[in-house]
Amino acid sequence: MTPHSTTSESVRRFETAATRTLGIRYPIVQGGLARIARAELAGAVSAAGGLGQLAAAGLGTPELLRAEIRKVRRLTEAPFGVNFPVGHMPIDVLIDVVLEEKVAVVSFTGGNPKPYIRRMEGSGIGILVLVAGPEQAIKAEQAGADIIATVGFEGGGHIGRSDLTTMVAVPLVKRAVGIPVLAGGGIADGSGLAAALALGADGVEVGTRFIAVKEAYAHEGYKAAVVQTKSDDTVVIKRSLGTPGRALSNRWTERILAAEAQGKPRDEVLALVRADANERAVRDGDMETGLAWLGQSAAIASDIPGAGALVERMAAEARDILRGLAQTMT
Repeated sequence: MTPHSTTSESVRRFETAATRTLGIRYPIVQGGLARIARAELAGAVSAAGGLGQLAAAGLGTPELLRAEIRKVRRLTEAPFGVNFPVGHMPIDVLIDVVLEEKVAVVSFTGGNPKPYIRRMEGSGIGILVLVAGPEQAIKAEQAGADIIATVGFEGGGHIGRSDLTTMVAVPLVKRAVGIPVLAGGGIADGSGLAAALALGADGVEVGTRFIAVKEAYAHEGYKAAVVQTKSDDTVVIKRSLGTPGRALSNRWTERILAAEAQGKPRDEVLALVRADANERAVRDGDMETGLAWLGQSAAIASDIPGAGALVERMAAEARDILRGLAQTMT
């Protein structure tokens, strides 16, 4: 098997605690991206030197997940991960699959990952846990996480309840734990990677930007929306449920926010944020009555490149910025 990768002549690799822990060349981790992150995306990111991930959400049966894992391995020999949304779907039988397939990394989003981490002890699989601040980070480390991604208020999808921004969350989390920390939320290019490293992060976890790439398993209308989105085109929904998340502002999110403002019963609000609403955006490209998870960093995106090219570009941009900053010191 020959990996479908190219090594940048300008940036051979970055050396951080994250690259060493994950076995990757660049400290860039592609987010889980429910129903969007399939083999083509994960394989392209990993082959380029980052860490690609498959989204278990959207691959709800062991057979589908196993097939996607094996498809990634036909695309690249590089490490990749599988992301699980805790509390949103049954994942026990899917955990069995990643154990049997010996996937390099498993990441957990939302909920309490501790029982699943215990199941994976001794497997040699790296554990990445997404958190929204130092308190959750400490719990994740105590539960057995190998690496943490802290997602700030700017991020898309689940962002935590504290409204803590990435700029503040990264140093707080870095001080709180002894394991590598990735910065997430508001990062879409090499300047974001450079800024995260300057804050003390060991790398970045990038979600929204990887929607607008050629390999993303999303409707072209969704990808176009990422590129066209302005800085004030996203809103935070689900606060009334205790699980706030950032999405594209459209007729559907207006309906959700109205239901929350009116104090509608929990079940009524939950009915508006079910998977089928997200499917309308991801599969049908319905950007008005579909639920399109989207972070503020969409405003930074301006094109729809290949995922591997994006990884290489981010690494090269970050290198140039960091070298330029070093030259300002006398």
